Amino acid sequence: MEEKIGKVIGVYGPVVDVQFDKAEALPGIYEILSVNTYDNKELILEVVEHRENNICRCIALGFTYGLQKGTLVTSKGTTLVVPSAEKLFGRVLNVLGKPIDGKGKIEVDSYIPIRKPLASSKFCIRKKTELKFEIMETGIKIIDLLFPLIKGSKTGILGGAALGKTILILEIIHNIIKKHRGACIFAGVGERIREGNELYYEFVRKELLNRSILMFGQMNESPGVRFESAHTAITLAETLRDKGEDVLFFVDNVFRFAQAGSELSALLGRIPSETGYQPTLTTEVSQFHERISSKERGSITSVEAVYVPADDLTDPAVVSIFSHLDSILVLSRVYVQRGLYPAINPLESSSGFLSPEVLDKAHYDIAQEVLRYFQRYNELRRIVSIIGKEELTREERIIFERARKLQNFLTQPFFTVELYTGREGKYVSLEDTLGGCERIISGRLDSVPEDKFYMIGSIEEVVS
Repeated sequence: MEEKIGKVIGVYGPVVDVQFDKAEALPGIYEILSVNTYDNKELILEVVEHRENNICRCIALGFTYGLQKGTLVTSKGTTLVVPSAEKLFGRVLNVLGKPIDGKGKIEVDSYIPIRKPLASSKFCIRKKTELKFEIMETGIKIIDLLFPLIKGSKTGILGGAALGKTILILEIIHNIIKKHRGACIFAGVGERIREGNELYYEFVRKELLNRSILMFGQMNESPGVRFESAHTAITLAETLRDKGEDVLFFVDNVFRFAQAGSELSALLGRIPSETGYQPTLTTEVSQFHERISSKERGSITSVEAVYVPADDLTDPAVVSIFSHLDSILVLSRVYVQRGLYPAINPLESSSGFLSPEVLDKAHYDIAQEVLRYFQRYNELRRIVSIIGKEELTREERIIFERARKLQNFLTQPFFTVELYTGREGKYVSLEDTLGGCERIISGRLDSVPEDKFYMIGSIEEVVS
């Protein structure tokens, strides 16, 4: 096969134009090219557009510092590929599937392309009578009670800056891998290097690394890296799923994936949509989420952090993401200010699995009663802030106080922040969570002060 060789004719930040002599020599869309910078470091380019005069417009999967005009470029003859995931446990990778943990090279026999035609995706569609919902207990009270994590589902944790999205994801990883022993893939997409470093050492400290693969495309890297890192990570998850594994797939942060697409769209000169985002936003988010699917022998269960700019849940990128999610956990700044952690607002959040078809009757009834208390409390809180609690009727005061106790009871100390809070982490079984809520609702704990319920594990810590 004749080698395709071109030359750099323009560099516009992370966008590089490469010209070839003949139209027949043009590499295909998403094919990758190799070029060396002036200090002899290899830079990988990905073709995204064909332009007139045999020019390929490419995005750089790395830094373009030192890339000179006229430098020769060689086509690799393939799209971006990553190693098969079975031998990658315990390793930290970049978007190209290369190790960045200093533990040496990865010896693998097979490589998987990260871009797949949609027609190649085969979904397992079962009859309604055959559907079985397997609940994965997280040990986090408010999630297990109101937003159950189902194997093969997609859960989004939505919130603005500093509301605890990453901490909540880390706690779910810690509790589920310890209990369920599933394979874990963590994709750090466009977040801080510091968080990635802390995550790695947290995995080492909690002995979670031997069943995990970490993949990072961080905030300081080019938009091409941040965009493709999501595809690299889901390719690794698909590889394990196809081998019959149940995969836990964590993304922090999927909004940064959409944001990187917006940056690339602007750099490529595309006219934005009337919302200000790229015109291909919905397509890009859909193509990524459609790959998070399950088969008869193997599943992918995803938990995705979604940054919400300026706490605006109507942001077009956020809306396009949560339309693909089964459960949405919305973190509230008001809850953070009141010290209620995890800061999940149960009235703004929702779950497609809070249903009698999925949960047993006792669980469903208690969850609905808890939500009714929270809804009534939300109405009474506004009244109390104006006229005081003393003006409420006796029945209203009982509802108000029980709802406060339920709010406090659903807070919880986390294992992953023990070093910072000084509180020992608590894992609370679903049975203990339901039992505690039932006792509060029934009035058996009306005489106990509400502060006794704050940051505890099971209800036995109050009554003992």
